[in-house]
Amino acid sequence: MKEFKEIIRQYHLYESRNESCALATVVKVEGSAYRRPGARMLVSENGQLTGAISGGCLEGDALRKAQAVIFKQRASIVMYDTTDEDDQKFGVGLGCNGIIHVLIESVDFKDASNPVKLLEKAISNRETATLLTLFDLDPTAQNQVGTVACLTQTETFFRSTPNTLDLINQLLDEYSQYVDIQNTIVKKIAENEAHFCLIEPIYPPVHILLFGAGNDTIAVTQLAAILGWEVTVTDGRKTHATAERFPLAKEVRVRSASEALIGIEVDKYTVALLMTHNFEYEATLLESLLPLPLPYIGILGPKKKSLKLFERLEKQGLSIPQDRIYGPMGLHIGAEGSEAIALSALSEIMAVLQRKPAGFLRALEGPIHASHE
Repeated sequence: MKEFKEIIRQYHLYESRNESCALATVVKVEGSAYRRPGARMLVSENGQLTGAISGGCLEGDALRKAQAVIFKQRASIVMYDTTDEDDQKFGVGLGCNGIIHVLIESVDFKDASNPVKLLEKAISNRETATLLTLFDLDPTAQNQVGTVACLTQTETFFRSTPNTLDLINQLLDEYSQYVDIQNTIVKKIAENEAHFCLIEPIYPPVHILLFGAGNDTIAVTQLAAILGWEVTVTDGRKTHATAERFPLAKEVRVRSASEALIGIEVDKYTVALLMTHNFEYEATLLESLLPLPLPYIGILGPKKKSLKLFERLEKQGLSIPQDRIYGPMGLHIGAEGSEAIALSALSEIMAVLQRKPAGFLRALEGPIHASHE
């Protein structure tokens, strides 16, 4: 999400300068690769790059290809074969053992549904959107369609040309079922074995409801900002909950425990962290949080503290959803200090939201990433 926001911000800068640009998108991967389908990079006519399609090994060649697309104003597909470990074609031994297909599209500022504008529509609201990108694996194909539609819960935005209108309408009819899908899919189009559609869910950024404005919570906002997540900081102390102390937070609020959730909207990408170091504040707060559909509620501190909180609420007749409350919060990585504790907590949040076991990758059997086919 952060990468998308940077691409969109840079796009508007190019637009203001009338500086041409192109969007490169990883649309299909066979085998292993550093980036997966949906990774994007914006390239300006002057050679500036925003985003990434690899770990840095493909960007130089993709830059040259993108500048050619900008000049010709015609999309193209590029295939990078990294299966040869001795291949020095791109200046380094890639060692990824995969085949990466990259679609490069020129961007027309006058087109309100150009690829970047469709991406912008996809992240404009806190709901899952779906992007459809149509491509032909034949590098000699003259009519690469590219990013054609953004599907949301309430609207459909699409880009069409006289030559592709019928095909796009057919796609929209067939793929409207993919609104709010969970995983990226690369689907072959029946009429032609070389034609594929990248069906890509775009999720809202994680929103952390961070309760507590002590020094140890500053690191949480800093790390969350690196990830592109949003943070709302709430504390009862006006001396602590200030914008000056939390410049990277989306919002900083001074509220009592009983009023802490007033004006707060939550969704399935919203999580809560209790880091106030105030037992009574958190007991009142947790009582208000329990009915909300939060996938993750983290409690800082020893397990004994969490058990005391649960005991108090259970005596009030409340049920504790053990599958959604993590106390003590964080992964067991030996974290000491505010930065390491923030890393531990945010890593656990990511694992929970991604439904991953958070183990060692070396112990994983099979590929790290699921197939998109």
